[in-house]
Amino acid sequence: MSKMRYFKLLALGVMLLSACNAQRNVLYLQDVESGGQVTLPDNYIIRHNPIALIRIVVNSRNPELAKPFNSSSGYNALNGSNITGAVSEDGLQLFTVDERGYITMPILGEIECAGMTRHELAKEIERRIIEGGYIADPQVNVRFAGLTISIMGEVNRPGRYDINRDQISILEALSLAGDLTIYGNRNDVAVIREREGKSIVTKLDLRSGDIFSSPCFYLEQNDVVIVSPNKYRAATSEINQNRSFWISLASTTISLATLILTIVR
Repeated sequence: MSKMRYFKLLALGVMLLSACNAQRNVLYLQDVESGGQVTLPDNYIIRHNPIALIRIVVNSRNPELAKPFNSSSGYNALNGSNITGAVSEDGLQLFTVDERGYITMPILGEIECAGMTRHELAKEIERRIIEGGYIADPQVNVRFAGLTISIMGEVNRPGRYDINRDQISILEALSLAGDLTIYGNRNDVAVIREREGKSIVTKLDLRSGDIFSSPCFYLEQNDVVIVSPNKYRAATSEINQNRSFWISLASTTISLATLILTIVR
């Protein structure tokens, strides 16, 4: 085999290895088989969050019986006070979880809900309605009234996003932001979440199916998503900074030399 042919084969091998490595860096969910099933986290534990709003809808075969529970104002059966809360676009009341972890519903009064899932809270409200003798067949639906999240870093459309539904996954959120740029590091995506006055950072690897079991697979109110740059972006940034420094230095030197020559003349 001639040396020229040997070098051509060697170069081809290097190119193929580089292409395979590049593909591993950009593909999502590489360890998830086609047709495979994954278990998603039990989404949406209700927490103390004065910013997040909960929409609760009570249904019954007799709509008139359910109407007082869905009113934007109602009566607290425990202390005899009137209840007035925020109202959604469809006229339904929005409930805020207070600092103690309670909401206050018309007729039923205070209900402790922090730490419950939406399904658990719905069942608790149904139980209270039945035991109170208000409705024999209540059906309660609990949903969050929208989310606001921020997406930063190496995405095509960074910014703050208002989500008009109560659930969004990390993958859906990144698609809203136009997906990662070519410089985005898919194995280093951080989700910053506030918990009891503290910021908790969770790192995600979008190349792995492990994200489905992460508590940050579904985003929550005011979550911040940060996509780190890969090493190529970091290197390019450093080169650009150095280039700017040397250009600035050269410009200053030329200006100073021109000034000195002018004075000498």
